[in-house]
Amino acid sequence: MRTTRAALLPALLALAVACGIAPTDVQDRGQAPTVSIPPPSRTIYLIKDGHLALAPADVADDTVNSLLGALFAASDQPLGDRITALRGFTYLRTTSSINPVQRDEVQLPRTSALTVHISGDRLLSRLGKAQIVCTAQQDAALESVSIVVENANRPPKNEGRYTCGELK
Repeated sequence: MRTTRAALLPALLALAVACGIAPTDVQDRGQAPTVSIPPPSRTIYLIKDGHLALAPADVADDTVNSLLGALFAASDQPLGDRITALRGFTYLRTTSSINPVQRDEVQLPRTSALTVHISGDRLLSRLGKAQIVCTAQQDAALESVSIVVENANRPPKNEGRYTCGELK
């Protein structure tokens, strides 16, 4: 029995060490697979034939504030075959926040919510809301956009929180 064990031990070691595949060094095969978020575009949403349509924006940078400024400035410019539902409204500012974590809530990745503050005496239409929300949500980090209408001598009116997909 002892000799059988002694004979099997080298055979087992040979099988474990020599599996038939020659060892190689680590070889570089290119970039590691990663996810990259594309930069926000320099486009705004206008209206063509009653539907949202992308239009190039003449802005210095691709920040949400610049794009929203260009969206509201388009109200004062000739737009060719496109129109805007934001005539009579003025862009004031944006505020950004992180959705707070609630107690007893499952911990999910936190995303940014943007609030767009505007002023105007008219009723903001659904297409007007869509223009604001879809233009802002070109920044992939924004999960939702709230719109607040502020006017002198009246309290601010929250128009709601939306995503572009809800308003399209």
